[in-house]
Amino acid sequence: MTVINVNKFLSDNGQTLATAESLTGGAIAAKFVGQPGVSGLFKGGVVAYQEEAKILMLEVSAKSIDIHGVVSQQVASEMARGARAAFGSDWAVSTTGIAGPTGGTEEDPIGTVCFGVARPDGTVITDMVRFGNIGRAKISAAAVKYAIQLLKEHMWGKAKQ
Repeated sequence: MTVINVNKFLSDNGQTLATAESLTGGAIAAKFVGQPGVSGLFKGGVVAYQEEAKILMLEVSAKSIDIHGVVSQQVASEMARGARAAFGSDWAVSTTGIAGPTGGTEEDPIGTVCFGVARPDGTVITDMVRFGNIGRAKISAAAVKYAIQLLKEHMWGKAKQ
């Protein structure tokens, strides 16, 4: 299981994790806290669903939201950076997206999800995936799985540098 691998990496390296979630509504955090021994590894998470919460809780720039939109790699980056700072963690992962059944646009259709991974050196890696209009629950589940995999890939990639 990928969560166990991430927890082992954190433990082996004396590092910690935080989450900033919109679309996934805390489901990523739930995956981590569902594992034994996570109390020393998982600092906390924020479910910032509305724009105001992203701005107030994670210090996402209102200008970034206006320019790039709330579903953007820029906002995902700022969410991850904000969670890392708020919790004082080494790593943070974020999600923001459109789960539907309404709200999609031609530019950002339902199923669009943006991800951010903030690393210990302060850099943030982002990605965007279009899962398609497969239903809210399936989009969220796919986003959780993808976010954890993305986090794992960057942890291992960072460890090898």
